[in-house]
Amino acid sequence: YDDPAAAISREKELKKWKRDWKVKLIEVQNPQWEDLYESICS
Repeated sequence: YDDPAAAISREKELKKWKRDWKVKLIEVQNPQWEDLYESICS
């Protein structure tokens, strides 16, 4: 997210989700469950 307020808003949304919904979101966006740390931080 380019805007910190948008990122915080999204984080609050996701915290309300059940674990199953979060896992499904990850599997759609990152089906191999690759570690994305380096790509996010660089």
